[in-house]
Amino acid sequence: MVRTIGILALQGDFARHIRMVEKLKQRILPVRWPRDLEACDGLIIPGGESTTFSKLLHKTGLFEAVPKFTLSKPVMGTCAGLITLSTDIINDGFDTLGLIDLRVERNGYGRQIDSFISPVRIKGIPQLSSFEGIFIRAPKIISIGDTVTPLGYRNDEIVIVRNERILALTFHPELTENPGLHRYFLNEFVR
Repeated sequence: MVRTIGILALQGDFARHIRMVEKLKQRILPVRWPRDLEACDGLIIPGGESTTFSKLLHKTGLFEAVPKFTLSKPVMGTCAGLITLSTDIINDGFDTLGLIDLRVERNGYGRQIDSFISPVRIKGIPQLSSFEGIFIRAPKIISIGDTVTPLGYRNDEIVIVRNERILALTFHPELTENPGLHRYFLNEFVR
């Protein structure tokens, strides 16, 4: 089944997500305005700079539109996308969408120079037991709420989570050649 996947294209690495979803033979729609969401079956919020995302979401009207979209449609967020979707940031005070009950720390592993690649152990995702995680100024998940299920771990740290309509990752799956996590989002969340 071919679906239309919106990729938030305000800033960040949206082009790599577009290529990954195209690999999976789905239609792509760059999302820059609330009206763009009307044609989407799901939305991906890429990595980028989370404070900039917040400002641009407000400026474009997407700050109000994305939560309405998630009442019936799913969203996947990676790195800064996870921060933008979370309910609480312990080391910053900007607005988030508050769509998944997470307490997170921005740049949880340090600055750009502290970026790294590490194996991610996956639980609860069919046909996927591990993944190469690319962590670039990555957030750390400090705690999760009762409605959130952990799906992936780096050592003992939770790095992939989900709730009913949101899939969120602290790393960048679009920078690998492995479409497994994007496929999981399409197969499990997008109807």
